[in-house]
Amino acid sequence: MSPIAEASSVHTLLPLSSSRSRRRPKDSIESTEEDDDEDGGGGGTSDAGSSRNHLHSHPIHHRSGLLVVDGGVVLRRKMRSLLNLRPKKKNIRSWISGALTFLIVTTIILKMMLMHSLNSKTAELKRNDFLIYPLNRNDFLIHPKKRNHLIHPMKRNDFLIHPVPEIWKNPRTDDYYPCIDRSSKEIANENAATNGYILVHSNGGLNQMKTGISDMVAIAKIMNATLVIPSLDHSSFWTDPSDFKDIFDWLVFKTVLLKDVDVVESLPPDLAAVKPLVKSPVSWSKPSYYKKQILPLLKTNKVIEFTHTNSRLANNQVPNSIQRLRCRAMYEALQFADDITELGNKLVNRIKFDRDPYVALHLRYEKDMLAFTGCNHNLTSKESAELKKMRYEVKHWKEKHIKSKQRRLKGGCPMTPREAALFLEAMGYPSETKIYIAAGKIYGENSLNALIEKYPKLFDHSTLATEEELKPFIGRHNKLAALDYMVAVESDVFVYTYDGNMAKAVRGHRMFEGFRKTIDPDRRSFAKLVDALDEGKLSWEGFSTQIKNIHANRTAAPKYRVAGVTPKREQSFYANPLPGCICKVPSKAQ
Repeated sequence: MSPIAEASSVHTLLPLSSSRSRRRPKDSIESTEEDDDEDGGGGGTSDAGSSRNHLHSHPIHHRSGLLVVDGGVVLRRKMRSLLNLRPKKKNIRSWISGALTFLIVTTIILKMMLMHSLNSKTAELKRNDFLIYPLNRNDFLIHPKKRNHLIHPMKRNDFLIHPVPEIWKNPRTDDYYPCIDRSSKEIANENAATNGYILVHSNGGLNQMKTGISDMVAIAKIMNATLVIPSLDHSSFWTDPSDFKDIFDWLVFKTVLLKDVDVVESLPPDLAAVKPLVKSPVSWSKPSYYKKQILPLLKTNKVIEFTHTNSRLANNQVPNSIQRLRCRAMYEALQFADDITELGNKLVNRIKFDRDPYVALHLRYEKDMLAFTGCNHNLTSKESAELKKMRYEVKHWKEKHIKSKQRRLKGGCPMTPREAALFLEAMGYPSETKIYIAAGKIYGENSLNALIEKYPKLFDHSTLATEEELKPFIGRHNKLAALDYMVAVESDVFVYTYDGNMAKAVRGHRMFEGFRKTIDPDRRSFAKLVDALDEGKLSWEGFSTQIKNIHANRTAAPKYRVAGVTPKREQSFYANPLPGCICKVPSKAQ
């Protein structure tokens, strides 16, 4: 029986105190009490037949096919009988019969009371378009303006039956906590006059825009500038026409940042006609770059327009106050609009309806990514030609001639759906595991077949939401990506098959919320092991053992971000906000 059917079939037994006064004539109660007195004072005149007559004389309630005996009267009568009865030898059978009847009735009532206690919460579950709230987590639906996601650091497995299987366990993080509050030394922005206005054009998809806008907030603070509400990219691969207010909650964005930077909807009238200085900031620049080179230009021109926002601020060697501000912008100010938040919450509740955990799989096997990387080793010749054509048509993709097999062995290709299924199985996730595909349309006519065969409980936003609910999201790829982002952040385990912008953003967000288990596959080692398995050089047991060993420490456990040889090769700040936005509890002095 399904959880929904079980919930609807639960029947509640009335408490003993209330059952006496329901559905029973007054004279029935009075006659019962008289019979009890006679039975007690008769010195053992009761027999088995009279006991049965007393039992059947009490009202019986019919509820959905169940017979519930009015237990209050029967218990009272039998108790008096047992206390006052003086059985003689000739009546010993009657006394035993009465005692057994009392025990049977008591057992039935206690059993039904226990069932009522265990199922009372289940009976209250309500169905609304198959939307169920089984977890009773009220904070998930409170203050949608403030949080799109559950924030319970270090306590993410509380709804699982203990002990938690190893595949669902989060890394140990007892000594770490989010720390993004302003320090007492930071001066509120409202006390200083602005040096000018920044116009921002956010380029890329949803997560690239999110991290870019967060950087622009920090850059505005560095230069003591006013930030005009960012414009979003409408010309990328997704061609999403949504504006800032369509995706993000504008009032929350402005309010959260009130003490950090001034955020306005448009330029003031006296500057509306001013032609802005168009500038593309140098990638991964330190704060000194903006203070020494950009700030003088801002003061002179009053308005600067940044054409790109992605990766315009360094990952490291940035003051802690600025790092905390980046996280306040990313995790608190950039809340999704109400329609996204509402549907995203529903999707999370729906996939969690039976309390079983789920894996969010960022399967980056999408057309744009495959064309960009040139990874066509799992596709037909027709599909490969289509990807090649797209790669050559996109001018800003500098790399054109790509050898797919060589790139795959170097770890430069996203996993295929088949490889993702092999990886999850090798890590120990059984075939009944629920998998949420946090991605756009998977490319290739038969690409998903291998994953579906192994993991039939496969979901995405189109299967969890109704057509009516998704209608406002049609053609709005960034809004759909926002839904996937929410479900991915709230998953019990997040696995990404390519280290793209969404993988970085979700990984960092889950670390910030308590280092929730996030698996980062070693694609280079994995590709070699899969080939060895397919060629018969490695048994399944050997394959699984090596996969588990390689990824034992690739679960987004606390690990400090360090600077690399070049900013492009080092770990992204938004993929790991430690240090900067996560702090370690100081050890106690011995």
